[in-house]
Amino acid sequence: MATSPENFHDHRLDFRAPPPSPIATGRRSSVTNDDVLADFLEHSLRVPDLILPDRVFPRQRSVDAPPRIDFQALDSKETDSVARILESFAGTGCFQLVNHGIPYNMIRSVTAAAAGVFRIPPEKKAAVSRSQEKIYGFEEIHEEEEEETEINSEEFVWCRNENLKLEMEGIWPLAYSDFSEKMEILLSDIEKVASNILFVLKENSSKILNFGNDIIPEQEVMGTICHLYKHYKNASIDRWAGSLRYDVIRMLIRGFDCSHSLCLHICNESSEFHIYSKKGWISFCPDKDALLVTIGDQMQAWSGGQYKHVIGRPIFKGENHKDYKDCISMAFLYSPPTISSKSSNVIIKSEKTISLGHQAILAILLSLAYYFLVYIYKKF
Repeated sequence: MATSPENFHDHRLDFRAPPPSPIATGRRSSVTNDDVLADFLEHSLRVPDLILPDRVFPRQRSVDAPPRIDFQALDSKETDSVARILESFAGTGCFQLVNHGIPYNMIRSVTAAAAGVFRIPPEKKAAVSRSQEKIYGFEEIHEEEEEETEINSEEFVWCRNENLKLEMEGIWPLAYSDFSEKMEILLSDIEKVASNILFVLKENSSKILNFGNDIIPEQEVMGTICHLYKHYKNASIDRWAGSLRYDVIRMLIRGFDCSHSLCLHICNESSEFHIYSKKGWISFCPDKDALLVTIGDQMQAWSGGQYKHVIGRPIFKGENHKDYKDCISMAFLYSPPTISSKSSNVIIKSEKTISLGHQAILAILLSLAYYFLVYIYKKF
C-alpha cells in the first residue's frame, strides 16, 4: 500500500540544529583575545630541546688483543699466567691460549668435515632442528629470517647423544659417522685443555674462586657441547653491518642454552673476535693459531659475580677469506665432569626410586592376583 504524503510528514524525525557557539561579551576585542591565547600556547606547549644519541644500537669498541697465555707454562711457578688470566677475566672476560698442543691438521680435518653438515638440504635439516626438549641439532630459521640467510651464519649444535646420532644417520648416513669420530677426538683434546685450566685456577686462586657444586645455577648441566657456525662473507658492507647487528641482538637475547664454566673457541683465522656482555660490545684481532677462552655462567657463580659471563663470536670479513669457500668456527661449552656426573646421578636415582604410593598400589594388585589365582585353583 502506498504511503500518503501526510503520513510521511507525520513520521519524520525531529532534527534539531546545535546551539550557537558562545560569543565573548567582554570589553576586549577578539584580536586582543587571540593574541593572549597565542602567547599562552607558545609558552605552555613549548617542546624541550632533547639531545638524542646518534645510534640506538650499542657501538662497537675496538680494544687491544687480550694476553697470550702459554698453555705449556700454565702451572709453572716462574710465570704469572694465573694472575694474567684473572686480570683478563676481570677486564674483557677472555684470554688467548697458545701452544695448547692440539694439532692444526686435526682442526682443519674437523672443519672440513663440519662444512658438510651445512650442505645438508634444508628439508632434511628441519627433521633435526633444535627445540626446548633437545639441545642438539640445527638452529631453526623462521620465515622472516629466510631472506637474510645468505649473509647470516648458520648454526649446528653437536654433543655426545645417542638420539642425535640416530637422527643424523637418518638424514646423513654416509658421512656422519666419520664426522662424529673426528669430533670425538677433538672434543677429548679440548676437554683436557679446559680441565687443566680449571685445575690450575683452583690450585692458585682459591681465595677468589669458590669451586663448589652447590652454587651452580639451578639448571640442567650437560657434558661438553659444541656449537658449530658457518659464516657468510660475500655481502656488501652495509648488509654485513646490518646482519651483524641482527646476530648480536639475537645472541644477547638467546645467549647459550647450557650452563658452562669455560667456552673454548676455534676461530680458524677469523678477521675479528667480538665479545658481548652487559659492559658493552668490544672487538679485537685474534692471533692466528690461538684458542679464545671466555667466561661461562659457572665461573661467574664461583667468583661471586666478580667475573661476568660473556658471549664471544668470531667474525669473517674482507679479502682475507676470499679463497675459503666455507668459514667454519667452533665454540666448545665445557663443564667439569663432577658437575655433569652430579646432574646425571640425580636423574638415575629418580628413575630407580619407587615412591611409597606406587609400592602400596603394587602390593594391592599382587594381593588381588594371588586371591584370584587361589579361587581359580579351588574351583577347577
